[in-house]
Amino acid sequence: MTNKNPTLSDVARASGVHFSTVSRVMNPATRQMVSAEVAARVLAEAARLGYRPNRAASTLVTRKSRIIGVVLPDITNAVFPPILLGIEEGLRKHGYLAIVANVGADEEEQLFVINRLLGQQVDGLILATARRDDPVIKMCIDQNVPVVTVNRSDETGVASCVVSDDVVGMRLAVEHLLALGHRHIAHIAGPENLSTGHVRRLGFLAAIQASELDPSQAFVFESSGYSRECGKAALLELLRQSPRTTAVVTGSDLVALGCYDAIRELGLSCPEDISVVGHNDMPYMDMIRPPLTTIRIRHHGIGTEAARLILQTIASPDSPVLDVRLKPELVVRESTASPRA
Repeated sequence: MTNKNPTLSDVARASGVHFSTVSRVMNPATRQMVSAEVAARVLAEAARLGYRPNRAASTLVTRKSRIIGVVLPDITNAVFPPILLGIEEGLRKHGYLAIVANVGADEEEQLFVINRLLGQQVDGLILATARRDDPVIKMCIDQNVPVVTVNRSDETGVASCVVSDDVVGMRLAVEHLLALGHRHIAHIAGPENLSTGHVRRLGFLAAIQASELDPSQAFVFESSGYSRECGKAALLELLRQSPRTTAVVTGSDLVALGCYDAIRELGLSCPEDISVVGHNDMPYMDMIRPPLTTIRIRHHGIGTEAARLILQTIASPDSPVLDVRLKPELVVRESTASPRA
């Protein structure tokens, strides 16, 4: 004898309600249309019977899988898990799930993974891999795939994005160092082909120009990436070219950790010899030595807002493209201090 999987009709008979009522209850997006008492009874009977929604059949009928593909460039980077948590929480409230893929920076690998996700009938994509002019995003738009970028933006303006306001963040960092008395401030920028690298660089330069400092005293050095290794190499070269530097604003916390490595290798101390400011406030930045002064971005808020935007784009394909920028804050810890007299 084979065990037949219970159906919506089985749950309806067991609950003493109509099939359509069960259908509404099993969909989180329409559950509020049913009284709490009836919904609780239906859910209890569904659990007792071992009912599981047939997603394949549902997709055929509604043409919606209620699954969103989320593509990350580096899942080991601690900035992304809190963003992902916000995305998943935002999607689950509306009965959606996320499929997460880690792809790195290679364009061909990104195209391969995204095509596989589309083959799984995802309803839309949230991309944390965007470059300033991204052919992957253009391909998705050309195929009418709903897309939202998160943490980074595509500057062609074809897809909605949710990012931190990097201009504000860099202004906060520079004003903090100026208030401490620093006059030789440098910036280790991220890669110029990424919006985070480009906009943070512009924000740093704008903050310097708005101050009383001579812009020629503000040195900018582009790091080849956002890793700890790249940060170490960047600061060693920066200090070779600009030895009077007393403070560094970095493009990410990982780059800042690399600066710590370089400072130790040179026999210097942070913040006594060089103050360091990070960006992102990844988990545990308060537990390193010295605890890192950094720009805290709203990781979870970025994720929940991205979930809201992708669902809005799916529901209203003609909705306008939005550029959402969440305000960051300065978190002062022990890696910054006044320069030596």
